[in-house]
Amino acid sequence: MAGGGMVTTGEVKHFEGKATVYVVLTCILAACGGLMFGYDVGISGGVTSMNDFLAKFFPNVLANKLRSAQTSNTYCQYNDQKLQAFTSSLYLAGLVSTFFASPVTRRYGRKPTMLIAGLCFCVGVIFNAAAQDLAMLIIGRVLLGWGVGFANQAVPLYLSEMAPTRWRGGLNILFQLAVTIGILFANLVNYGTGKMKHDGWRVSLGLAGIPAGLLTLGGILLPETPNSLVQRGKLEDGRKVLRKIRGIENVDAEFEDLILAAEESKRITSPFRNLLLRRNRPQLVIAFIMQFFQQFTGINAIMFYAPVLFQTLGFKSDASLYSAVITGAVNVVSTVVAIVVVDRAGRRILLLEAGVQMFISQTAIAIILAVGMKNGVSLSHSLGIVVVVLICVYVSSFAWSWGPLGWLIPSEIFPLEARSAGQSVTVSSNLFFTFVIAQAFLSMLCAFKWGIFLFFAGWVVIMQIFVILFLPETKGIPIEEMEVVWTRHWFWKRFVPDAPIVDHAGIPTTDDTKKSNNLKPATTNGADNGYHKNHDAPQQA
Repeated sequence: MAGGGMVTTGEVKHFEGKATVYVVLTCILAACGGLMFGYDVGISGGVTSMNDFLAKFFPNVLANKLRSAQTSNTYCQYNDQKLQAFTSSLYLAGLVSTFFASPVTRRYGRKPTMLIAGLCFCVGVIFNAAAQDLAMLIIGRVLLGWGVGFANQAVPLYLSEMAPTRWRGGLNILFQLAVTIGILFANLVNYGTGKMKHDGWRVSLGLAGIPAGLLTLGGILLPETPNSLVQRGKLEDGRKVLRKIRGIENVDAEFEDLILAAEESKRITSPFRNLLLRRNRPQLVIAFIMQFFQQFTGINAIMFYAPVLFQTLGFKSDASLYSAVITGAVNVVSTVVAIVVVDRAGRRILLLEAGVQMFISQTAIAIILAVGMKNGVSLSHSLGIVVVVLICVYVSSFAWSWGPLGWLIPSEIFPLEARSAGQSVTVSSNLFFTFVIAQAFLSMLCAFKWGIFLFFAGWVVIMQIFVILFLPETKGIPIEEMEVVWTRHWFWKRFVPDAPIVDHAGIPTTDDTKKSNNLKPATTNGADNGYHKNHDAPQQA
């Protein structure tokens, strides 16, 4: 373990277990936290493009929008800090809430954290749907933000800990799939409510109660994870849950690993201080950097403001919402692709392929806008279709790479004693950078115009370099055995020293020959973990 006391030979264990119907259904219900998050992401762009919503809460924006329709300044028609604050306030509140969610997750479990998230969502939906002024609207968004913070803290951890190693990637990505379904659902709702003459925005905001209710129900009905139960001393309950979710009776090897990890976690009195230790540096850096990169792909700029963006490019109101529905559908389908291939192809190959696809599509969009919108002229119909297609190409690449893997990889790399604190850093970092993009994008669009796509394309190049040099493959490695990826990495191994090898008598040895004999090349399961476990070499606490 990266946390210290456990001795390891740097090898990978493989535990028995099946993807049972029970664990799949459990993970699907837990993933409803992502459904709520996605709905919040998708609904704001459609609502802020509705004239009656703007007239009630942002009359200056509506006046500017109507003025811009008569001028060439289409890129700046939605540039308003209060309007951006409506969207971004949710993510700022979520950032703050993660620091409260982390100790709740650690001390009381993943399940109560999801229940709190669901209740926050429900109350926030009531405030938003019934809003009479901007203050009430923002209060509702803040409550939704608290729900996002608690849900994003607990759900990815829950999925990673419940899933068998072989299917951990696919089951964890159910969270991101739920996010994309939430975005698509929001786009469809906006398309329908946009045709209503009055208060369509109230219906859009109120229907968030559906995913909020599902998450609340999950917080009541779902079992706790065996990792959390063992960590809190409920050993027999942990063993029972482990047997049920693995579908086998003999779970002794995996259960022993959970006990060892729990014993190590109990030695940590300050999880956040523990994160700053040198041995946890690789996980901390990667978790933080991946959230930065995920947002600087530019994806949420498009998903938040898709209808607004398409209107800026010259689409009519109905056409802009319809185009947003198309991109939302592509998002869902492409996330399903990630579920199917992530545990076969691995994490790195998906990220690298998607980087090429994102760079090409964003650069092409910038060129078309630069040429096709000279002097404030709207895009021609044919070029508009090309732009929608290119945005779909871009969205699809994100949906099977940085979208799901930005949550999956951080949730599986931290040792148990640092996992809640590590997930808190992951979520708070994500929400901070999401807040930055949400608050700044419309102003950036006004300033950069078509150059905004080149701005994000430049960051994609940097992401590619990072993945090639610094991101190890985690496919096929048990979650409590993840230290092996750091001890074998050309750069990170300097931060995570090799643990001493233990012989059959339990005596540490520095014999290089014995060490090499304990490592066997992986040839049977296709996992890019480099080594298989030689069970003749025991582990000790």
